[in-house]
Amino acid sequence: MTSTETDDRAVQPAAQQTAQPLVGTDRVVLGCMGLGGGWDPSPWETADVDAAEAVIEAALESGITAFDHADIYRHGKAEAVFGEVLARTPGLRERITLQSKCGIRLADGDRPGMYDLRGPSIVRRVEESLDRLRTDHLDVLLLHRPDPLADPAEIAEALESLHRQGLVRRFGVSNMNAAQIARLQDRLALPLVANQMEMSLLRRDWLEDGVLVNTPASAAVGFPAGTVEHCLRHGITLQAWAPLAQGRYTGRQETPEEHATAALVAELAEAKGTTPETIVLWWLQRHPARITPVVGTTNPARVRACRDAATGDPAALGHEEWYRLWITARGAALP
Repeated sequence: MTSTETDDRAVQPAAQQTAQPLVGTDRVVLGCMGLGGGWDPSPWETADVDAAEAVIEAALESGITAFDHADIYRHGKAEAVFGEVLARTPGLRERITLQSKCGIRLADGDRPGMYDLRGPSIVRRVEESLDRLRTDHLDVLLLHRPDPLADPAEIAEALESLHRQGLVRRFGVSNMNAAQIARLQDRLALPLVANQMEMSLLRRDWLEDGVLVNTPASAAVGFPAGTVEHCLRHGITLQAWAPLAQGRYTGRQETPEEHATAALVAELAEAKGTTPETIVLWWLQRHPARITPVVGTTNPARVRACRDAATGDPAALGHEEWYRLWITARGAALP
């Protein structure tokens, strides 16, 4: 849904709602964690804004119009420099989808790092994000991590208040399992539209959970069982953070399996006239869950290398090619 559309599903009971695609035609989201300078409270500089502008321009040129933030990224500086770019570029806000996250509190003095999904805290963090981003609304808000002390009813009240005020249009979660999503949705009249988790050709437990049932190897799988299926059933978009696995298949390799997979990725990229980055992202997008990669890079050239993943058809990666990548990456035949 674009930033100009109205979500009239809020008046329906949650059980009757069907979540729509999170970012419309966007197949790739640009993660903005790297913007804004260092991971410290020092002020951002003009050079940081210029760097953010270059990355945003590369994304737009590559067909990427959705951007992912969190209130804690670079101690808020990632949102702040993005907001400066929006101020520099009239009309840009109307062309993009803005997503941010809240719920993690960084350590500060004697206060430890912790999770905080209390209702007033959610509202306050959103207001602070809007101020830094220089916008009057978020298209999507994700709850960054589960807070064991959180009351789902209190969370729901805060989210519905933000929606009524027009401050946030849609909601989702991050790093939550199926049971946690269902518990929150039971209290929330608005549909949860996204769940952002680490998923890649390197981090494959989200996939292997479904095929290692009744094998000894299943004990080593840490991904919460049934989460992918829950999201598929309820129309919840799965967003993959770290989808390029820190360049393990497109740059540096550390294991024999990574070297072999990188060679196969390069072979497929050459055969299909695309980039290795696209092959790695197509592998995720080819899954029936239609996973949306969140590419977190500040390198404009690497953003442009994802163009075909943002605009092309992942079905260009054939059935057997998809399996070859999976088996090569895992370094062993399937059970």
